[in-house]
Amino acid sequence: MAALSPAHAAFGDALRELRRERGIAQEGLALKSGLNRGYYGDVERGERNLSLANILKIAEALEVPASQVLLRAEQLLSERG
Repeated sequence: MAALSPAHAAFGDALRELRRERGIAQEGLALKSGLNRGYYGDVERGERNLSLANILKIAEALEVPASQVLLRAEQLLSERG
């Protein structure tokens, strides 16, 4: 399955970058955020349209404000033109 949109792909890439910077495996982050690992993997690939509740859960698990995730996604999206 392909990413839903360039914005979804950038959001997933932002999450992947933040997760890797913190040295957390996908499975560990999914567990910490209370989400299914398969679902979380889909999110990082841009294949899911997240609810606000899940964005907040993931940001909390990453120990960053949701605004930081969104800012990074916006930066990636603008870099890709």
